[in-house]
Amino acid sequence: MCGIVGYVGEKNAQDFLVSGLKRLEYRGYDSAGIVTLGADGEATLVRAKGKISNLEEKLAGAKRNDTIGIGHTRWATHGEPSERNAHPHQAGPIYLVHNGIIENYKELKKALKDFDFKSETDSEVLAALIESFYGEGKYPLANAVVQALKLVKGTYGIAVVSVLKPDEIVVARSGSPLVIGIGHDETLIASDASALLGHTKQAIYLNDGEVATVTEKSVEIKTLNAEPVSAKVEEIETNLAAIQKGGYEHFLLKEIMEQPDSLTETLRGRMNLEDGVVHLGGPGLSEAELRKIKHLVIVGCGTAYHAGLLAGYYIEKFTPEITVEAVIASEYRYRQAYIPEDSVALIVSQSGETADTLACLREIKKQGVKTIGIVNAIGSTIAREVDGGTYVHVGPEISVASTKAFTSQVIAMVMFGLTIAQAKGVKSGILKPYVSEIARMPEEIRKVLDEVRGEVEKIAGKYTKYEHGIYLGRDVAYPTAMEGALKLKEISYVDANAYAFGELKHGPLALIDDRFFEMALLPDGELYDKAVSNVQEVLARGGHIIAATNVDKFDLPVETVVKITTDIELFAPILMNLVSQLFAYYMTIAKGYDVDQPRNLAKSVTVE
Repeated sequence: MCGIVGYVGEKNAQDFLVSGLKRLEYRGYDSAGIVTLGADGEATLVRAKGKISNLEEKLAGAKRNDTIGIGHTRWATHGEPSERNAHPHQAGPIYLVHNGIIENYKELKKALKDFDFKSETDSEVLAALIESFYGEGKYPLANAVVQALKLVKGTYGIAVVSVLKPDEIVVARSGSPLVIGIGHDETLIASDASALLGHTKQAIYLNDGEVATVTEKSVEIKTLNAEPVSAKVEEIETNLAAIQKGGYEHFLLKEIMEQPDSLTETLRGRMNLEDGVVHLGGPGLSEAELRKIKHLVIVGCGTAYHAGLLAGYYIEKFTPEITVEAVIASEYRYRQAYIPEDSVALIVSQSGETADTLACLREIKKQGVKTIGIVNAIGSTIAREVDGGTYVHVGPEISVASTKAFTSQVIAMVMFGLTIAQAKGVKSGILKPYVSEIARMPEEIRKVLDEVRGEVEKIAGKYTKYEHGIYLGRDVAYPTAMEGALKLKEISYVDANAYAFGELKHGPLALIDDRFFEMALLPDGELYDKAVSNVQEVLARGGHIIAATNVDKFDLPVETVVKITTDIELFAPILMNLVSQLFAYYMTIAKGYDVDQPRNLAKSVTVE
């Protein structure tokens, strides 16, 4: 959530800051601003409520050739979206941009009673606190930042400049990501490496508790205790094409349609079809350690949580001696949950920065439990702090609603379950069907997308009149239904909820009327007949059912059928999820809403 950019070098800072903020629009924001510093000691501050295009309009009358500056897109936590609450915030010669939350800002604000606060934000309090230690430029800016941060409780990723020192930026982080890009006679700052693409491929990922002073040609990093840090320069693996729309109207549609290729990258080098086995080197567990595992805790939020639920269903099927518990990170972090011996925790996050998931990771590690990351963003905090991990390698996911990450997260976790089963000696005859279907999934996904895309577009346009939706499924189709409902509600604003078919008689049947439609996921299999009985219950009450199914001779008198032609059996619900993704996308288009940046939401949730 929110975005930070910074530049110091020889080029026009305003140009970089605006282009960098545009790269970060997908994270979600409600206002934006930049400040640049001139060698004459003059600061040019421009802020605007709403889209970056509003900021650009205001910048047209404030053009400067300054070569240093910082910028920000804000997602409101303290104070309404407005120009005065937008970043950067000023305190005397200091300008600051901040991601995160300062939990003790009220206490600090009282202590700064002589400061004339202009905003409602906790961030301005931090700027004023830094200014109180700055001493009119008598001390290094980094020292003032450190002294202020030692008094702060909460999370932060900050970039700070001073008109008294217009050749350096001080950055610091604790719980909110920051990346330093190393260019040719220039240094760049961003909260996401995507803002650096096209400028440099070399980056330093700041760790929690580190403060860096950057100039055009240098980066000096220390801890809050003034201990020098040897910076590790890493290569940014993402390319510029990956964060562009590539001919699609929206990033969301592009990412849905990319799933054959993104899943191929997840599987690359990890499967041996001849032997019917998988090879995951990232978790770093020996055969003996894998054999000892009796319990898996899968931790995630939102889509990652649903991926964990679905993967858990599968893992329990082929390793029955293992119990799998998928948990919501924002709840689990505060539970006094006992994790039994011989447990492993899977930490699932597309961004690798999800605040609640990261907090769970740290609490679980305190119990001495082995942690394995299922992460997409290379170099992210979770990826660095877990004991081992598996990157899903789906490439950048720009749209706020996660699609391709879900598919690869599920498969990556199932593959981890297969490595456990292999180590435990589960018969190959049980495991080979899973391995075989996983290997075929990319092409099956491609085929299904091509087959149903146009059909789903037409169907979605017919259901825009409904403000409520119920998604239904049994067994592995139930977590898939949960994910489908989430997709619809987060981008189309339809009140969609998911239920297990067996729960209908325990309450949800009372909802069935002409205000609701129902999306029924009906994979062929041993529970299909039971699900059919549940569909009949809905039909008997006048339900408006859309059925997604791979059953050859489907003859239920439902309102709409989306038939999936495939010989995939075990993972058919993942193919049905493609229908849910496309349905949500096309319904949102029909309603005229912003598909990639739904209201009130951000891509990477780095605050609690």
